Amino acid sequence: MTWSPASPITGAAQTGFTSPTYTHVADTAPDVNGKQFAVTATGGTQVGVTVHSVSSPFTLTFVRPKIFKSLGKPNPTTGVLAAFPRNVWKRITRKGVTVLAGQPIQTMLMTTIMEIPAGADTADAPNVKACISAHEGADWAQAAGLGDSVTSGVM
Repeated sequence: MTWSPASPITGAAQTGFTSPTYTHVADTAPDVNGKQFAVTATGGTQVGVTVHSVSSPFTLTFVRPKIFKSLGKPNPTTGVLAAFPRNVWKRITRKGVTVLAGQPIQTMLMTTIMEIPAGADTADAPNVKACISAHEGADWAQAAGLGDSVTSGVM
């Protein structure tokens, strides 16, 4: 299964939100190697939350490497690889936010970057998936805490 989030997305818990959902439609990604969705409707209680527009974006984007890297050949004498190239994947969420009443909307960015050593995708897929699972699980489990911390400044 490739990255293709079902619509609507059930949002993670946030202080002040009740059962947040995000309905999205396919959009054109800014990068040819990306897949993007624009949030067109919200559900639950999310007072003040806006959906995607030209001047206030709300998009979810996933970008794969333009050229996949692979492992080179080991040194014939030592058997050691000289380099460990990485395939870099990015997930970017863009959301228009107000910084001060009467001022233009600014775009907030939230980026997750995965740097997967070439070869690990086939030689150790379970541990690659475990890394992603733990990372996303921590984000999900602590979503309200992250929201509270970045808006209060207290960790």
